[in-house]
Amino acid sequence: MSNRVGYTQGGDEWVPQFIQAIDKQNCIGCGRCYKVCSRDVFDLVENEDTDEDDDYMDDDEVMMVMTLKNAMDCIGCVACSKVCPKNCQSFAPASA
Repeated sequence: MSNRVGYTQGGDEWVPQFIQAIDKQNCIGCGRCYKVCSRDVFDLVENEDTDEDDDYMDDDEVMMVMTLKNAMDCIGCVACSKVCPKNCQSFAPASA
């Protein structure tokens, strides 16, 4: 038995999927992943990749985007992916 495999209360095998990256181009900065994560993995920051010519933004508006703050604190629960309306996160099992 690998130490990277867990079991549900019902006895089903469960393999944690740890966050690898966030697609900043797809992220809308809604903060749902930040709110659901109990491990302080995410941080909401100003998006530096915004297009200056965006017609839908006022000059004083700031576009926000989620970043990984403490990816090593991720426990692999994938709760963030369940609440993300844009499927911005990518995951992988722990490497051997």
